[in-house]
Amino acid sequence: MCRGWADENVTDVVHSGSPQQFGSTQIMISVLVAHSYFLRFDQKQLERAKPYPPLATLQVAGMLRAAGHRVHLFDSMLAQGADEYDRELERAQPTLALFYEDNYNYLSKMCLGRMRQATFEMMARARKHGARVIAAGSDASDAPQEYLAAGADVVLIGEGLGALRMLVARLEAQPSIDTAAWVESVPGIVAIVARELRRSAHASIGPDKEQPALPAWDLVDIDRYRSVWLQAHGYFSLNVAASRGCSFRCSWCAKPIWGNAYLQRTAEEVAQELAFLKERFRPDHIWFADDIFGFRVDWVRRFAAELERLGGRLPFTIQTRADLLSVAITEALREAGCQEVWIGAESGSQRILDSMNKGTTVDEIRTARTRLQERGIRAGFFIQLGYLGEELEDILATRELVEQALPDDIGVSVSYPLPGTKFYETVKQQLRSKTHWEESNDLAMMFEGTYCSEFYRQVRDLLHDQVSIQATRHERPAEFETMRRSIQERWSALLAREQQYRTANRTVRPSVLASSPA
Repeated sequence: MCRGWADENVTDVVHSGSPQQFGSTQIMISVLVAHSYFLRFDQKQLERAKPYPPLATLQVAGMLRAAGHRVHLFDSMLAQGADEYDRELERAQPTLALFYEDNYNYLSKMCLGRMRQATFEMMARARKHGARVIAAGSDASDAPQEYLAAGADVVLIGEGLGALRMLVARLEAQPSIDTAAWVESVPGIVAIVARELRRSAHASIGPDKEQPALPAWDLVDIDRYRSVWLQAHGYFSLNVAASRGCSFRCSWCAKPIWGNAYLQRTAEEVAQELAFLKERFRPDHIWFADDIFGFRVDWVRRFAAELERLGGRLPFTIQTRADLLSVAITEALREAGCQEVWIGAESGSQRILDSMNKGTTVDEIRTARTRLQERGIRAGFFIQLGYLGEELEDILATRELVEQALPDDIGVSVSYPLPGTKFYETVKQQLRSKTHWEESNDLAMMFEGTYCSEFYRQVRDLLHDQVSIQATRHERPAEFETMRRSIQERWSALLAREQQYRTANRTVRPSVLASSPA
């Protein structure tokens, strides 16, 4: 068993409904931990049917439980709606309702509008029930005043683990403590005291120096997750995080939780966690939620060796950058059991990559794809359309990259202005009433790019179809050729009409259209 995992005695305490004694300390409060991502409110992800437990939320639950608090979890991922939160309120009778978003879930960074609404609904219910309310996450860090107005007593800025520990300890010592005394000198928070907004002097973004606690997996209905996966895909996947944050500085990437820090767990500890999950829950696959997995070849080699020693090897999927996929690290990934790598390709235009401050080249993307393919590792590309200054020739360069590199899968989005980024500061004057997507399939332009949203949606569909037909290239060549011609005809039709989708009085150079292979 992985060192540090809760044993059955701790679990008994967690589910007890009355105060417990630990030496001379009496457990006085109950904490109900929740997050706001409801799968059923996001049609694209509901159809995709690949739900993961809220990893960061579970880590915080584990941290609070290790400190001796009675902890309950409301896992909204597979819930039908906020009404189910009421039942958990009745069961837990919480002194504190903590809304701690899963910071490893990139959709929480996007702050989808429907999820924000769900958070506000649940906070209001918790307040009505008499609980104190703390909110934490990307959206809360970006817009603390809105969360305070909706019912939060305190908003944690960034990861906020140190501040949370202080607040919970004070509440345990004096459940009736007034807000002013409760938040006094606590770093990294925003609160309303005496009707005035108070931001602590040290409210800064950055990770806690200590690694988060191991997730409180026993609080999750794993069988329910397993059922969804097996029914939709025939296998079951669980999530793990080997690191927090990213040290690179792409101009569109928001970092409200960890800033520019990159904190990596030891390879041995991560391998122990996989071995534990394999023995306890029998997943068929692991999704590493890191922004950048591995980073260094020596780390990946130690990870592979420890997995072999523990018998914890499982197929897994990661995210990383093209420029990190050297020959040595791709070989080490293969040895560790890596099945699929998602690369932040973003664009096939070097001009756009440079404008994004991406720090990678189109050649590096192609090379990374080849290296993975040679070792039998699937490759997925994240593609971003509509970045500032992107023109038709840049979109066609992205199409060329997809056609030539032939990734096994792609994810396509449009540039999304997130607070705290250089990109956001550049376009914020163009943002009007729509500042968040309602769900992840929205693909709506929220600033004035070169084209309107409908154009990018059609490009997205064409790029997806280009990738999806590749499986038929060798198995059914006649069918492949028919589908390829159909896609070319759709490209030609879209390009013939591209002027009507433009948002400004700019015209495309005739040479661009004339040179298009479609």
